[in-house]
Amino acid sequence: MAQADPRIETLREKRAQAHQGGGQDRIDRQHAKGKLTARERLDLLLDQGSFIELEPFATRQNDLESKAILGDGVVTGYGTVDGRIVYVYAQDFTVNGGALGEMHSRKICRVMDLAAANGSPIIGLIDSGGARIQEGVKSLGGYAEIFKRNAQYSGVVPQISLILGPCAGGAAYSPALTDMIIMVDKQSFMFLTGPQVIKTVTGEETDFESLGGAQVHLNVSGTAHLVTKDEQSSLKLARAVLGYLPANNVENAPTKDSGDDPHRVTGALNSLVPVDPSTPYSMHTVIEAVVDQGSFLELQAGYAQNAVVGLARLEGRPVGIIAQEPSVMAGVIDIDAADKICRTVRFCDAFNLPLVTFVDSPGFLPGVGQEHRGIIRHGAKVLFAYSEANVPKVSVVTRKAYGGAYVVMSSKYLGTDINYAWPSAEIAVMGAEGATNILYRKELAQAEAPEAERVRLEAAYREQYLTPYAAAHAGYVDDVIEPAETRPMIIKALRAIQNKSEQHPPRKHGNMPV
Repeated sequence: MAQADPRIETLREKRAQAHQGGGQDRIDRQHAKGKLTARERLDLLLDQGSFIELEPFATRQNDLESKAILGDGVVTGYGTVDGRIVYVYAQDFTVNGGALGEMHSRKICRVMDLAAANGSPIIGLIDSGGARIQEGVKSLGGYAEIFKRNAQYSGVVPQISLILGPCAGGAAYSPALTDMIIMVDKQSFMFLTGPQVIKTVTGEETDFESLGGAQVHLNVSGTAHLVTKDEQSSLKLARAVLGYLPANNVENAPTKDSGDDPHRVTGALNSLVPVDPSTPYSMHTVIEAVVDQGSFLELQAGYAQNAVVGLARLEGRPVGIIAQEPSVMAGVIDIDAADKICRTVRFCDAFNLPLVTFVDSPGFLPGVGQEHRGIIRHGAKVLFAYSEANVPKVSVVTRKAYGGAYVVMSSKYLGTDINYAWPSAEIAVMGAEGATNILYRKELAQAEAPEAERVRLEAAYREQYLTPYAAAHAGYVDDVIEPAETRPMIIKALRAIQNKSEQHPPRKHGNMPV
């Protein structure tokens, strides 16, 4: 009988040691906080049994063997999500609070390079106190290497960041460079300077939650795209997000049979838009009625709510959704809404997701504050994004499309392939009231009954200029359609333009206003 090889036993012992991270006491502390360990998180994120670890025995250099912690505070490797290869890294808070050092960063860079080379998404599970102070500049260099790869691989493979604990200091720049950030309510924190530093410098009192908690980044800063109630939900949501995305920038996203009839019409849409143009309605109702049932995943839902962005499916195919919300600020476009729209358009264009835009906006938000903060520059971002995007693009004007808002929101002459309008659409330089004040100022001043004359002139202007047929006569929209038929009409349009091929002039890159 062959004698057992002690070297195999040594391997097994070391592997078990690597799986213990910072030790059982620290694992227990992690669980006591209601948090999972790095490996438990990977088990939930990836298909069962699919994870293959890379460099589990890496340690901080120059550590004595007795003090070395295998893995150096981060678990890296690859596995599958719904059978598709993804590369992952999960910071281990049980080892030095997940602090990043030289070898820790090298491991992350290694899987990022592999992901890019093999055309697969990279998912980071972040739970770290920041740079490892005792490694000094090596930690800073490690972060810089990660940031460089985030930037270089942007638009090449999808990059998703799950913030599952603290993400402090310069470390926050890495998720900010990725395509999507998912946070956990009351558990995730992102900030550059902590409460103590802020108090020392400014005298302001704050805490982690109000400074950089999940709700702050979802509703105030716009940094987070999605927030969940717990870790398990965030990991499940990350799997769902991947289902809308291709593996890389030269593939198409996977289709999924939704069971929803592509010919389905929704009669309720015919009466959704009020006759009074000043009365609001819900664009969310429009979106939910048009896309495959249950497929709309709204992004940045709490931020700049006058704009609506997200991912959905039409006939099983993933698409990007851009819209205004007329029930919030009348759907006007302000600086935050412009940034939100621009970011989503560029994200969808990078990963071959067709763009479907629903337009109802009276224009850009007026005011000295907006002008001084650069509404021109921010609005130009939307123009740039739509003009640059060469994926299939369909737009539907549901009601107001005035002035600059008409132009920037996927208008035909920015390169949108198919443009529809509802009978309620109003496409013009401005609304009837403002136009009447300018065009008929003298007539109104001389009228015996100014208010009655104003009503008459506004009605005449609306009849002549604000109907969708005026725009259709001039070729600015391709057709005026019944709202109830919007879903089948968009689906047919996307089928017709799915093989679109469009080339831009050769260049290094454009100079988008930022």
